[in-house]
Amino acid sequence: MAGGGRIRDEDIALVRERSSLVDIASEQVTLKPAGGGNLKGLCPFHDEKTPSFTIAQGRNVYFCHGCGEGGDVINFVQKIDHLSFVEAIERLADRAGIALRRMEAGPAPVRPAGQRQRLVEANRTAQAFYAEQLLSPAARPAREFLAARGFDREAAQRYGCGFAPAEWDLLTKHLRRLGFSTGELEMAGLSKPSRNGNLIDRFRRRLLWPIRDVSGDVIGFGARKLFDDDDGPKYLNTPETPIYKKSHVLYGVDLAKREIAKQGRAVIVEGYTDVMACHLAGVTTAVATCGTSFGADHINVLRRLLLDTDALAGEIIFTFDGDAAGQKAALRAFADDQRFVAQTFIAVSPDNMDPCELRLAKGDLAVRDLVASREPLIAFALRSTMAKYDLDTVEGRVGALRATAPMVAKIKDRSLLMGYQQRLAGYLGLEVEEVRRAVAGAGAAPAPQQRTTVVADNPRLVVEREALKLAIQSPVLAGPVFDAVDQAYYTHEPHQAIRAAIAAAGGASAGVAGPGWINTIRDGCPDLASQMLVLELAVEPVRFDGEPDSGYLHVVLARLQLAGLKQRIMDVKSKLQRINPVTEKEEYHSRFADLLALEQHSRALKEQAAGGL
Repeated sequence: MAGGGRIRDEDIALVRERSSLVDIASEQVTLKPAGGGNLKGLCPFHDEKTPSFTIAQGRNVYFCHGCGEGGDVINFVQKIDHLSFVEAIERLADRAGIALRRMEAGPAPVRPAGQRQRLVEANRTAQAFYAEQLLSPAARPAREFLAARGFDREAAQRYGCGFAPAEWDLLTKHLRRLGFSTGELEMAGLSKPSRNGNLIDRFRRRLLWPIRDVSGDVIGFGARKLFDDDDGPKYLNTPETPIYKKSHVLYGVDLAKREIAKQGRAVIVEGYTDVMACHLAGVTTAVATCGTSFGADHINVLRRLLLDTDALAGEIIFTFDGDAAGQKAALRAFADDQRFVAQTFIAVSPDNMDPCELRLAKGDLAVRDLVASREPLIAFALRSTMAKYDLDTVEGRVGALRATAPMVAKIKDRSLLMGYQQRLAGYLGLEVEEVRRAVAGAGAAPAPQQRTTVVADNPRLVVEREALKLAIQSPVLAGPVFDAVDQAYYTHEPHQAIRAAIAAAGGASAGVAGPGWINTIRDGCPDLASQMLVLELAVEPVRFDGEPDSGYLHVVLARLQLAGLKQRIMDVKSKLQRINPVTEKEEYHSRFADLLALEQHSRALKEQAAGGL
């Protein structure tokens, strides 16, 4: 141990006695009553979905039945903050206002604190320095920046905003005078060597926000460019340090943690000013990432605060700009969302404004309304993906289904799966069963022999096949009735090729049953597969008991048209779902009239199709 002697045993005992494990652990984990005076939560030391971290309040000790970690309040602080035993005692003593004594005669010498404590103290001192500089004449651009975004002096003080002066080493000299070493200032990310080797301030001529961990300690800074001649990035953050890991840090979590636990909700915004705006507007669960995208480690922080388990789910609400970059961020968040058990939503301002801009333009209520009008992230992700395709074409619908089926397949709540399959079917104008098969098979390649099986099992393709058989085997019977139902009603590619070949040969009306007619159709087909299918259909019995007649022909062709009409009805319904009846009133009524006409035609065809196949 570095000088100063051993801490007295009675002082260690006093630290244990006056340090509540429940209070300290609650800064990391949401705890719920578990009976017998115990509390339970998600373990902060390993990833889990079912709470196994238990605190016995009466004994001020903890144990995790999942990973085996356990001990008293000192052990908890050691483990959670990666401190030595002495460092943990010193931190708890500072928190409890206990003056530690050493086992030496005379006054206790000043002992160098542990590394983490020193780095936190350096950042805390820097924050006070920057906050004071914000009041200086040179910081006027920083104050104007805040004022222009609706933040007064009180708000700046509440969030600890500061200003890094233009001088090269003003902070560095200040901290050195207070006893911090060169190594500590570099390790804390507050200073850096210049080209000539002198130590200079990392941040200069910038507006700063202190970044705090979940317990409220200042561990770093975010710095915003103010001047055009500053050639650095728009935002500059503290580099990775022993206490600042950007992938683990959420700005505002120290202020939001209790409300997140209380409300069971966390709002993820994109920047420091958005967090300030949300909190000031009454959305007190807002947090933001610090110089990195939202990731797995951030998820773990929030899950512990939300007590996010299978049994008790909270809400995660992402707010993004409505522009392309914001949509991209939302879709990236959807991929991460699968790690959550919590329900995940997105709130996008209709005017493409972030929460800070929205508060400034429309007031606090607009920010609260933005969060209240959230929609499930999966719904937003599906709409954003489908928007890339032309849903008025068969190719577009197929492409959209291929792109969205894997997304629906990832839905963790199986009770929601059917509802989203139905919604997707409505958007795309497809049968629910077709969407269900696509979702079930998402990511799985079909077997080579599946194509024939699909044709045989698909009622619509069976009808198409039957109509072609009648034209090939009995062209005189099929005649003008067959010819009146064009190629658009055939959906299977080989069937379309054969129907086109029949039309090219003059239609069924021009045909005479026999090998010549069959060969003419076969020769008009563009590929070997459809040519072979012509020969197959020429010898395959029709699905009618006896010689087919005109009644059977009308049943087959009515069912063929009915299937196509059903698709057209679904297409119109799909378009209606995508039309706003208020802002696009004329278009909506026009489409609705089309729908009524199609449904009337459908009823007539159903009467004709009442026979059996």
